[in-house]
Amino acid sequence: MTKCTVIIPYFQREPGILRRALNSVFAQSHSDFDVIVVDDASPSPVETDLECLSLAERARITVIKQPNAGPGGARNMGLDHVPADSSYAAFLDSDDEWTPDHLKNAVAGLSLFDADCYWASITGGEEFHYHFGVSALAEITTVKRLSHKPSLLEVPDLAGVMLKDWAFLHLSCMVIGRSLFRTVRFEAALRLAAEDVLFFYDCVRAARRVILSDAAGATRGEGVNVFHGLDSDSPLFLKQQFNTWVALDRLENRFSHKPEDRASIETYKQRARRQALWGQMRLIRRRKAPQLGLLAEWAWRDPKILRSAVELAVAKISR
Repeated sequence: MTKCTVIIPYFQREPGILRRALNSVFAQSHSDFDVIVVDDASPSPVETDLECLSLAERARITVIKQPNAGPGGARNMGLDHVPADSSYAAFLDSDDEWTPDHLKNAVAGLSLFDADCYWASITGGEEFHYHFGVSALAEITTVKRLSHKPSLLEVPDLAGVMLKDWAFLHLSCMVIGRSLFRTVRFEAALRLAAEDVLFFYDCVRAARRVILSDAAGATRGEGVNVFHGLDSDSPLFLKQQFNTWVALDRLENRFSHKPEDRASIETYKQRARRQALWGQMRLIRRRKAPQLGLLAEWAWRDPKILRSAVELAVAKISR
């Protein structure tokens, strides 16, 4: 067997959600794993969700408690504590569930094709409509079929494809090898935003080989966490969009890119600018003060947001 360490960041407001995720871990057909649960100062205590587990299951779980650092900080803590005898690290959000063969398929593929980065597909409800499965990649790019059992494929220009639309990638379906979990980390300060996308891209560019499975590896859950209710009316919305722009800017400047890839990055950066400005306009219409301090910081780092503001104002006046 090949040992995997499962990393679960935990921050929930209701009990029972983590227990559901852990049940899916202990139902895996690949049984050589341990679990690290990072309690990120969760409002609902982690112990409540561990009470119904058997002693044997509890013995395979390490709970690490830390001051709230956001999901990236919690995952970094888990990565820092992966045991030396683990070959792979697998991520699972506390409100998601794995399909029974997820680890089995990941380990088989990573071992067989000498890869160190793996994603499976994820399924979800109607609120997850923006996400699409790995199988849909064949409609937009070149795909190389590697095997049918497990169902594995490879995308030659995966870095470029994900810069156009990364909605087929999800952390709860991601498994990485030792060369990555020892060196690549989340930029935890970019919470609420695209720190996961930056991590994905860092792993894709650093990996020897990346393989994908169009079989479902996880089901998206219904957890109650900080992202629920975070819409344009939230005071955190501007911070989320700013952090998204920062993550994209770092991604753009950290690597060399083809012109079409730079254009894709700029498209997402412009979307963040526009969403931020529309959110601030909504505040003004409701007779609330805009967040001038953060807007000034953004404009200092990114003068293009001023041009975006003028364009939106002109469009509004013309209407």
